[in-house]
Amino acid sequence: QVQLVESGGGLVQAGGSLKLSCAASGRTFSSLRMGWFRQAPGKEREFVGSITRSGGDPYYADSVKGRFTVSRDNAKNTVYLQMNSLKPEDTAVYYCAGRRDYSSTYDYWGQGTQVTVSS
Repeated sequence: QVQLVESGGGLVQAGGSLKLSCAASGRTFSSLRMGWFRQAPGKEREFVGSITRSGGDPYYADSVKGRFTVSRDNAKNTVYLQMNSLKPEDTAVYYCAGRRDYSSTYDYWGQGTQVTVSS
């Protein structure tokens, strides 16, 4: 079993930056593809970005491309989401998630961290 704990959320002004972290327990972190998702009030949860087990091939939603960066440190069992040029529409609860390569769904989820961007 893998447990994921996000941190780093908060309140920031538009144009500012935040870096979220997601720490994983267990020895299997390096075997998981990791993703970030977000859910704004009254909206469906949406994909933000993902990264492969080795830290390559990051993939992003069009809405964050060029502003957000996903990275990971397998030695620290941690995945990161660097968010720059934040906009009010980025306000949401952000979740990290992990899945096996052979799985079509993300099986492990964190509890989420709130990001609020003021205009």
